[in-house]
Amino acid sequence: MMNYVSILKKNGELENTLSGNPYKITVLSNISIHQIKEVLEYTIRKQGVLAQVTIGNYDNLVQDSVTCKNNNLVIIFWEICNMIESFQFKIGLLSKKEIETLIKKIKLEIDIVFQNLRDSPLVLINKLTPIKVEHLTMLDDKVNNVVTVLNNYILKSLNKNMKVVDLDLILASVGIHNSRNFKHFYLSKMLYTVNFLKAYSNYILPFILAVNGKAKKVLIFDCDNTLWKGILGEDGIENIQLSAKTKDGLIFSEVQTLAKTLARMGVMIGICSKNNLKDVQDVLKNHPDMILKESDIVINKSNWKDKVENLKEISKELNVGLDSLVFVDDSSFEINLIKDLLPDVTTLQVPSQLHEYPGMIYKSISLFYKESSTKEDKHKTQLYKQEVTRSFQKKKYPSIDDYLASLKLKITIYKDKKNDIARVAQLTQKTNQFNLTTKRYTESDIARFLQDEFYQVFSFSVSDKIGDYGIVAVCIMSLNSNKTIATIDSFLMSCRVIGRRIEYSFINYLLEECKKQSIIELKASYIQTKKNALVLNFYDECSFLLNKEENLIKYYNAKIQHIKTHKISFIDVYEELND
Repeated sequence: MMNYVSILKKNGELENTLSGNPYKITVLSNISIHQIKEVLEYTIRKQGVLAQVTIGNYDNLVQDSVTCKNNNLVIIFWEICNMIESFQFKIGLLSKKEIETLIKKIKLEIDIVFQNLRDSPLVLINKLTPIKVEHLTMLDDKVNNVVTVLNNYILKSLNKNMKVVDLDLILASVGIHNSRNFKHFYLSKMLYTVNFLKAYSNYILPFILAVNGKAKKVLIFDCDNTLWKGILGEDGIENIQLSAKTKDGLIFSEVQTLAKTLARMGVMIGICSKNNLKDVQDVLKNHPDMILKESDIVINKSNWKDKVENLKEISKELNVGLDSLVFVDDSSFEINLIKDLLPDVTTLQVPSQLHEYPGMIYKSISLFYKESSTKEDKHKTQLYKQEVTRSFQKKKYPSIDDYLASLKLKITIYKDKKNDIARVAQLTQKTNQFNLTTKRYTESDIARFLQDEFYQVFSFSVSDKIGDYGIVAVCIMSLNSNKTIATIDSFLMSCRVIGRRIEYSFINYLLEECKKQSIIELKASYIQTKKNALVLNFYDECSFLLNKEENLIKYYNAKIQHIKTHKISFIDVYEELND
């Protein structure tokens, strides 16, 4: 376990290795919480995000909430123990009327803070939790009553950009006595220990990774002693254990149940196992106790090839980065090999104490966190299976143009569609390859754009003769004060439709749309990242004029009346009215 001094050192080292725009976080609190700065920065920076944490003034939460609303994230520590001095002890001397007055005052402060932060991209507020120094039953009841009333009010008053952090869960995992230091609290109002702050930082990490495009996308299992107990090639299908009616089988049944749940939430489930493919398929199809079925599995690499190569192939075939993969195996040899040769892949080893296995998988669910589950998520496995069909058909045609023409592609474009807010935000958060500026937005950001007359949000779906891809692309455009000059703030597209000329059809549409709106100039930019080299010259290919290039950013513009549009003959484009 790293101590605070080690965290300080490592955090400073990480800061010098990361680049890009910082992810700005402000922590507001009515207690002293300064140690969280280094702990939280280190926790996030380890994941490749340049976090920059600012601590608000002590017990100045209401006033500070006015000035930090433009940060990427605001965290609120509002502790009941310091709402008035020695609250948990003095409450026994307060009359019913005095308690009601105090609650009314705090509710008003909650209203002011929530109003001030209504336009912030993301706000995390901690549930109030009673401070228990001793077991003082009669006083505890009064404290708990106040906490319950205020927590209910917080939950009722939440804005769409706010999420609640359950401190009780973190306290339970760390232990109350290991979480709080009352000596420091009485000396300097510093209540929480470094151990608690580390646990807290890990608890909120999935929220932060999701909005920074760092959430995992694929959960891949070995088979033997991972999806079932036993070795399929030696024990045979009839002797492997995965029945919920047996002690060991129950454990694997629960793991598969969690995996199937993740599949329904949009996580892709794969297999990478040293087994005969037909044998594994036989288990998936015919074993009566299998929870996971072939329909749940996006990709199955059951063969005798090296697992490193199989994981590389999975990454390539699903068109996701290696850092999007989570691999589960019982073998320490295989796990260590992946760690050494594919360090970007997250690895989980089946615990030697088998009863800990379901808990490990349950805990790993946070790696795949996303703000909302969309229609596309629920059909993710089906969508990728359709892509396999397309890849198979592609081989039948002599040229890529012939193949694309055979698909009968159709684009449907939506403008400022409220029903697409969750999907639009999700695409900004997780799209890396075809993403010109890689700006990450929350649902509250997108909702705010839709309310702003100087922003236009385009989303579009794609379909072909094989199936519907769903909403796969987003363009966010801003306008100047007289609405004659537009700027493409973001343009991004899912990897599932790359290579179909969809992007050019949309740019043609956008240029025509600008003409209709009497826009005379369209500006755009390309901001280089480690993953978006694919679109380095996209605007050049669309005949935009490159104005300048500096600090890994290329700035473009297009005079609407002069730029030529080129219709893609095999793609039909439709526009749908707002919902």
